[in-house]
Amino acid sequence: MSKQLYTLEYPVRCSPTILFEFLATSNGLGEWFAENVDERNGRFYFGWNGSHEEAEVVDQEEERFIRFHWAGAPKNEYFEFRIDKSEITNQTILVITDFAEKRDIKDQSQLWDYQVKELFHRLGN
Repeated sequence: MSKQLYTLEYPVRCSPTILFEFLATSNGLGEWFAENVDERNGRFYFGWNGSHEEAEVVDQEEERFIRFHWAGAPKNEYFEFRIDKSEITNQTILVITDFAEKRDIKDQSQLWDYQVKELFHRLGN
């Protein structure tokens, strides 16, 4: 069964510059995304409760987006953090794109909600 692409959007009260630091650096990601984060040569090593995952940065644009590919995942699957601006309110929007089995999208979305809540706490939102 192939995974489906889904996106989540979160309004953020923070400058794109500061937000990008939390999305694209090992120190920033270590504040909210994983317990341990190391980065070497465009590869990020994430640790949670004794388990470890590796992801490669496959594309990025400073203060706009960063796209990661999990080691071992199908080549066309990724997860991405994108920083958009609402044209109406001019508010910063964090857009997360990920892949999951259709039956798992709700659970994965709740996990992202929890992670983003931790990010907002670190940002003072």
